[in-house]
Amino acid sequence: MGIALNSIYNMDFLEGVSLIEDDSVDLIVTDPPYKTTSRGGTGNSGGMCKKKEFSSGKVFKYNDIKFSDYLPELHRVLKSGCHCYIMCNHKNLIELLNESQKAGFHFIKSLIWNKGNKIMGQCYMSQFEYIIFLRKGKHKKINNCGTADILNVPNIKTKINGNNIHDTEKPVELMKILIENSSNEGDLVLEPFAGVGATCIASAELKRNFVAFELDKKYSDMAWERVKTKITIK
Repeated sequence: MGIALNSIYNMDFLEGVSLIEDDSVDLIVTDPPYKTTSRGGTGNSGGMCKKKEFSSGKVFKYNDIKFSDYLPELHRVLKSGCHCYIMCNHKNLIELLNESQKAGFHFIKSLIWNKGNKIMGQCYMSQFEYIIFLRKGKHKKINNCGTADILNVPNIKTKINGNNIHDTEKPVELMKILIENSSNEGDLVLEPFAGVGATCIASAELKRNFVAFELDKKYSDMAWERVKTKITIK
C-alpha cells in the first residue's frame, strides 16, 4: 500500500484512495458528509440549527459529494468477506442503499443509533440515526453476536470554550462497538471522512491500525492531536 498506517491525511478521499491497493482494508467505518434538509435539520432530526450552512441544506462545504463518487472505491479497497458501516440520515437512506448495491455491496441490515436526546422537528421528535451495515463478498459473523441492532450510546459532544469541536462529532464508544464486532487486533480500519477522529481513536484504543482522510485541515489537525498518543501498533 502506498500510504502509511495509523495516519490521518489532510486531503480529499477521492484523491487519496488511489494510493490504497485493491482488497487491502479489513473494515470501513465512516460518517460521511451528506445532504441535509433546507429547513435547518440533518434529515434525521429536523433540528433547529442556526448556522447558515444548515439553513441552506449543507452542514459542511463538502456536502455535495455523492455516494456514487466514493462507494465503488470503498468496495474496491475492502477485502472480500469484510464489513462496511456508513452513518446516514433518512433524507439520504434510499440513495445510499441503491448506490451501495450498484457498487457491489451486499446490504446486511440497518442498525439504529439511539442518541438518547430528542430533537424538535415538524414530524415527530427524532432521537436516532441509521448505521447502514454492508458486506463485500461472503457472509461473516460479527465477533459479539449478542449485540442488539439498537445501539444506545449518548450523543455527548466534546467542547472547547463552550463550543462543539465538530457539529456532527460521533461518540468514540459508538465506533468501538462497530470496530470490535467486525475486526480483530492488528486489522486495518479505513475512515474516508475522519472529522475530529472518533473512528481513529476507537481503532487505536482497540489495537487496530487505521488510515483516515479529512479535507478540512482544522479538523484533520485536531483529529491527529486527539489520537497520536493512543497508537500502539503498526
